[in-house]
Amino acid sequence: MCGIAGLYYPAIPKPVDPARIVQMTDALVHRGPDGSGVWATAGVGLGHRRLAIIDLEGGVQPMATPDQGVVVTYNGEIYNFQEVRAELEAKGARFATGSDTEVLLHGWRAWGPRMLDRLNGMFAFALYDASAQSLFLARDRFGVKPLHYAELSDGAVAFASELKGLLAHPLFRRTPDFKAVEDYLGLGYVPDDTSILAGVKKLPAGHFLLLERGKPVPRPQRWWDIDFSKRATGKVRDLEAELLDMMRSAVRARMIADVPLGAFLSGGVDSSAVVALMAEASKAAVKTCTIGFDEADHDETAYAQMVAERFATAHRTRKVAADDFALIDTLVDAFDEPFADASALPTYRVCELARESVTVALSGDGADEAMAGYRRYKFFAAEERARSLLPQELRTSLFGTLGRLYPKADWAPRPFRAKTTLLALAENGEHAYPKAVGVTGPALRNALYSDAMRKALAGHTAEQRYTDTMRQAPARDGLDRAQYADIQHWLPGDILTKVDRASMAVSLEAREPLLDYRLVQFMATLPPSLRIKAGQGKWLMKKALEPYLPKDVLYRPKMGFVTPISAWFRKALADEAAGLGRSKLLQSTGWFDLHAIEKLAADHKAGRAEHGRTLWQLLMLERSLNRLFG
Repeated sequence: MCGIAGLYYPAIPKPVDPARIVQMTDALVHRGPDGSGVWATAGVGLGHRRLAIIDLEGGVQPMATPDQGVVVTYNGEIYNFQEVRAELEAKGARFATGSDTEVLLHGWRAWGPRMLDRLNGMFAFALYDASAQSLFLARDRFGVKPLHYAELSDGAVAFASELKGLLAHPLFRRTPDFKAVEDYLGLGYVPDDTSILAGVKKLPAGHFLLLERGKPVPRPQRWWDIDFSKRATGKVRDLEAELLDMMRSAVRARMIADVPLGAFLSGGVDSSAVVALMAEASKAAVKTCTIGFDEADHDETAYAQMVAERFATAHRTRKVAADDFALIDTLVDAFDEPFADASALPTYRVCELARESVTVALSGDGADEAMAGYRRYKFFAAEERARSLLPQELRTSLFGTLGRLYPKADWAPRPFRAKTTLLALAENGEHAYPKAVGVTGPALRNALYSDAMRKALAGHTAEQRYTDTMRQAPARDGLDRAQYADIQHWLPGDILTKVDRASMAVSLEAREPLLDYRLVQFMATLPPSLRIKAGQGKWLMKKALEPYLPKDVLYRPKMGFVTPISAWFRKALADEAAGLGRSKLLQSTGWFDLHAIEKLAADHKAGRAEHGRTLWQLLMLERSLNRLFG
């Protein structure tokens, strides 16, 4: 795993100072502590920081063909590079290294942009073609690896793995994007196609950008998309066997490394499945690690230990305090942009623990989105069935009235929190689901904003991108559309950003076998009844894993990395919450009504309302703005 950065002048080939590229890559040293390199010529400069994983001696970057006609700087892993290499060698290509990087050079000459279709991996790379004087930027199907870019005042297009690589360039101008603040408060993260800084873009997952000399910067082009519109046929037993075989293949492909390798083991279904299949494929004990909490309600170490003993792994556990919020500033530095998924704290800790013994760790991320593992999918599917029984006008009248009359009770057990469900049933699925997956709802956001902010947003809402995506999804039903939208937005914007930044902060490569695109596409074809059945998400996957894992692991309620942020803001962080209402930095933005924020914190501390997640968002926003503009 690595960090990449560079400059390209699309209008005229201005000279590139290699020292400027070094400044940008030095900001990414945590992504690649094992080496660095720069390649530059008139009009283009490519930089690289290397975390050596495969071909430790030969995989130095930037890497060029012998004639310097094609040069690449690359972050990621191509898991099927040996098969692609064999195909290229049959075409006459001659390889000088054993690195997967070299496949990109010969692949470009053989196939151009269509080489992406042959790659199975996680990647973000920049490839310069000297004969065409073009720069090709590409990102993997799901957005496992990040890539930011921006146009500078001297005409250059600058790119980098992380925002901090762009910030290191002296011509980069820091101006906040207030629309990204709305997106962040609504969703909990700055979406994957925008940035907290105006002018910065993220190359979307499954897209490429071809920059050509003498032409304006174009829009990114999509080169791959998931399809939920097809349905697999066959006996359940046969589909189960096919699913397991694909999972097994995906795990084995990601066990190739020339450095120590292990796995995260939370005790949940997904990470336990990965460990089980790793143990099946490994002669040595699999190295596993688990983070536990000192509060029983948040601790899953007993389940992780059960799996570790079952597969005789070399297991390590470390417990952290449930109030482990000392990492806040570390996370702010790692993420650059505001990021409100509090599970980033334990994710960082488990990466930190893994890095003590391995350089590569396999995770279980991806199956929840592809196989409907989150509880919200079960509730949404039930709502969709209810919507299908009544016409829209009747639902709007009946459930809308009941929802408005029903008291709001965030503090109550879920069965008694009917207000949200009633209001959701009054809407269609494309409008209801984005609110269900969001963090701070439209009404509360609107109450927190200043008059000037509300006017400036001019109707822009965080939920609209979800609604548009669900409407346009290649899908058959509401569950399909919800999963498709999550794969487009939630997966790259939240889950994969969290894992990438937390792992790279400690120079650890994280691999996600359950995001093998062939496996995910197969999961997307499974009928909804095989994704959710008898109240169980990931039903077919769990059935396939019954010979491997205890039922206590497979069928217990999903917990995930739960962080007790609501309790923090009533106790240890209560003063921090109150301070948000007096923040000079937030006041200087002109975005917020500070009296509304002050009341929000007071109501939460007194137990009159539940605002823990919103307070966490505001705290992380303030800290991030302070880092970027303070």
